[in-house]
Amino acid sequence: MKKILLAGCILSFSVGAQADFGRKFLKKDNVTAAQNAVKAATLSDEDMAELSRQTVASMDEKNPVVPDGDPLAQRFHDIVKGLESEDGLALNFKLYNVSDVNAFATPDGSIRVMAGLMIIMTDDEVRSVIGHEIGHVKLQHAKKQYQKAYSVAASKDAVAANTGSGGQVLTDSQLGKFIEDVLNAKFSRGDESASDEYGFNFLVKHGYDYHAMEGAFSKLAELSGDSGKKSLKATHPGAAERAKVAKERAEAQDEKMKQARR
Repeated sequence: MKKILLAGCILSFSVGAQADFGRKFLKKDNVTAAQNAVKAATLSDEDMAELSRQTVASMDEKNPVVPDGDPLAQRFHDIVKGLESEDGLALNFKLYNVSDVNAFATPDGSIRVMAGLMIIMTDDEVRSVIGHEIGHVKLQHAKKQYQKAYSVAASKDAVAANTGSGGQVLTDSQLGKFIEDVLNAKFSRGDESASDEYGFNFLVKHGYDYHAMEGAFSKLAELSGDSGKKSLKATHPGAAERAKVAKERAEAQDEKMKQARR
């Protein structure tokens, strides 16, 4: 499997890329850095979704997807079946044919999973990662990362304008900085914990095996740094601790279900 070129709000910001976003992102007007900083802080959900769609379109164009006839693709299809909409958010999924143990989500509800993660995890462990990623979107963590990256790019170059159709336009030079900053960003521990909780509740809500989140984090904690894979361990310290929290949540849910049956 090939290596991946990633951009967007990624679970593990471990791989960088310079993406070509095409002619839609063109210089229109010159505005001040201060004006751009304000724009970044107040980007609407529509603007954020447009910027997200552009990044995902570029990634999908540049990176291989597991072909439909592959058993791994069928398994992935079964895993995400019925998840086209979640908690009021329209979702779309792709399985990238790369060996990285990774997944990411962008503010428009695009979820991308790497084949390497599928290979080492069970179906419900993959679902726990997907639930975690949906949490980053629903809890506005992904939007905040985009705002931060956009603010830095705008303040550095001070060139941006609105297309009038809801999308924020960036010059090529701004896009490079935007991608770099998003790739280098990390969610706070508080954001990660909140998304872990969201992902756990996602498993419970859909009747999946909620013990799977503990299994997913345990596997991530065991991954070696010299295994040849871009793992979540390096950029998300505390996987073992998060597995422990997931175990405690699962045990509490077990007890809750026992009480409900009495």
